[in-house]
Amino acid sequence: MKVIFATLLGAALFAGCCGRQTAPERMEARYLYTADYMADPSAHVFDDTLYVYASHDRLSEVTDPADGAHFDMVDCHVLRVADPQKGEAEDLGAALSLEQIPWAAKQLWAPDATRREGRWYLYFPAKDSTGIFRIGVAAADRPEGPFTAQPEPMEGAYSIDPAVFEDEGAYYLYFGGLQGGQLQRWRDNALLEEDALPEDDEPALAPRVARLSEGMLSLAEPSRPVQILDAAGRPLTAGDAHRFFEAAWLHKHAGLYYFVYSTGTTHLICYATGDSPYGPFTFRGELMSPVEGWTTHPSTVEYGGRWYLFHHDSALSGRSPLRSLKAAEFSHRDDGTLTPVAGKPERKETDH
Repeated sequence: MKVIFATLLGAALFAGCCGRQTAPERMEARYLYTADYMADPSAHVFDDTLYVYASHDRLSEVTDPADGAHFDMVDCHVLRVADPQKGEAEDLGAALSLEQIPWAAKQLWAPDATRREGRWYLYFPAKDSTGIFRIGVAAADRPEGPFTAQPEPMEGAYSIDPAVFEDEGAYYLYFGGLQGGQLQRWRDNALLEEDALPEDDEPALAPRVARLSEGMLSLAEPSRPVQILDAAGRPLTAGDAHRFFEAAWLHKHAGLYYFVYSTGTTHLICYATGDSPYGPFTFRGELMSPVEGWTTHPSTVEYGGRWYLFHHDSALSGRSPLRSLKAAEFSHRDDGTLTPVAGKPERKETDH
């Protein structure tokens, strides 16, 4: 008789039994850490060790989902991953807590980190006392921290989801997210009195990018929009299912820059490619289909000669604000496209 079952084998088992050295056409993800709820993973390799910087989900007295208020995180953690394809990641503890940030009032959301000249820098969003999301920075002598936050947020950096990319000695900070992330409250780096969203047939709001100063604590220049274009060279419109919503990330492979991001309301992870860290980037495809839960948040990294997509879902908890970290292998095709990842386990049918 026919039985429906979910295929839950990780990338390592699939590759091991089949003897493959490259990812299949659609990889499935596995959980990295199930002892607690973590989300928004930013993956980096420092000295051959794979670290994941993550927000730390919790349930609080805030239950209103409007503008993401129920994502009421108060610290972010660092995890060490021995092998993305097997085993459990190690939680190294809190890298930074809300109470350690002099200017922050609430909602310590998705962080990212980088290293420069023997120091590590953690970039994070939080709301200030007026309810506006700002981007802050903290520094440490070790990748796991503890990090010490600067007394004020970074001037000219705002909204959410900071991501840092290093290229030929220069460091770039990307940021921005719609709706609860408040990107629609800003125009040309100026705060508006109210939201200003484009019509569906108008160009979509773009994330921002700026080069960091040599000291890594400030922007070296005003931020500029990161343009995502269609195949004809036109900006994606606000009504396009593949337009940017949040969670910018950048990696480089074979001389090509890959801008990876979440579409938010359409629940996809997409990517676009370009020839410069500033863009423009041309939309190339969907990297991951929708997951269980409303949000998803990508980062990509090469580790041990393989490329991995890190993200999260809410399947284990069944509750949107309680998310769990996942990873899946993917690969770069010769034409510059990426092999896709299944957001949910694919259901297959078999006779036995």
